[in-house]
Amino acid sequence: MTKKICRWGFIGAAAIARKNWKAVRMSGNSVVAAVASRDVSRAEAFIHDCSLECPPVIEQEDEHPTLTRPLAIGDYQELIDRDDIDAVYIALPTSLRKKWVIAAAKAGKHVLCEKPVAVHGDDAEEMIQACREAGVGFMDGVMFDHSARLPELRRSLKDPDRFGTLRRIQTHFSFCGDDSFDQSNIRASAELEPHGCLGDLGWYCIRMSLWASGFQMPIAVAGRSIRTLDEGRVPSEFQGELRFEGDLSAGFFCSFHCVNQQTATLSGDRGYITIDDFVLPFVDAEVKWQTNTHDLQIHNCRWNFGRHSTSHAVKEHASGEPDSQEVRMIRNFAVDVLQNSHHIAPGSIHAADVALKTQRVLDALRRSDAEFGAWVSLEE
Repeated sequence: MTKKICRWGFIGAAAIARKNWKAVRMSGNSVVAAVASRDVSRAEAFIHDCSLECPPVIEQEDEHPTLTRPLAIGDYQELIDRDDIDAVYIALPTSLRKKWVIAAAKAGKHVLCEKPVAVHGDDAEEMIQACREAGVGFMDGVMFDHSARLPELRRSLKDPDRFGTLRRIQTHFSFCGDDSFDQSNIRASAELEPHGCLGDLGWYCIRMSLWASGFQMPIAVAGRSIRTLDEGRVPSEFQGELRFEGDLSAGFFCSFHCVNQQTATLSGDRGYITIDDFVLPFVDAEVKWQTNTHDLQIHNCRWNFGRHSTSHAVKEHASGEPDSQEVRMIRNFAVDVLQNSHHIAPGSIHAADVALKTQRVLDALRRSDAEFGAWVSLEE
């Protein structure tokens, strides 16, 4: 009998895992079978809290769906070794991921890994290679990759009259940490999250730039930490530049010190596209963007800058519904697991290759930062 349900094991009880718990519940082809934490009581509390809002459903192959409580486990390897787990979602800090991704691969488990993937690109390559050798899939947890907005946005980018040729990509992702952020949040710890805001927020900016460029790698990058935490070892505010072949460039800013902002501007030689929520969509039943073809008309003493904007939208709930991007991510990955194909990704590019490209760009930006913002080549 063809398997219909992907059984998930969650490794780590991070806050983002709660969102993916609901995504599994809403996917229609997945269930959470177990949750592991180093402290079993934390795994128990995670399951209890999530179940209050979103009870898990285990769908029997020959019976009606039933409510079944996932197993709480106090050891990561014990979860990985279970025969009733098909895929693992790894929500551990970046510095801990390599060990457990490789362990999961060796146990024949498919891997959905939080971002940034690794401390270094060589580690990411080793992790991905372990998955390939084991014949299991690997994907990072960038939810917007799976939004229904991206294919339609691509159509806007291809419009020769209202957009033209892509010349510039500009992204901004920030939030303002509270007074205790520096001391209590793991994103301020060089030991746990050495890439700081660049890994936590800049990863999305890099990914959007790669997506808009058609997943071509930049030929060179430059970046600087504007502010740092943990004795200067963790970027908390970062700006970066990516230079691609031809006349295309990209820039981004990410910060733990600025107000919530998740904007992207894609500029062509005839028009430009604006997205106000490219990572986490605003609460709505639609996801939106604008195309702009403003013009400047000069007649002697009269200077008029004319606004010409068109709003676009696709039907997609922002979060927690069967059509939202995080649910599509879980569903798509589970389809890949159940069909044993391991190729789920934005567009036609392999998911693991997308993750590795993003990591390599991040690595180059860290090298540039260490060299006081010097351009670093990525050409082989």
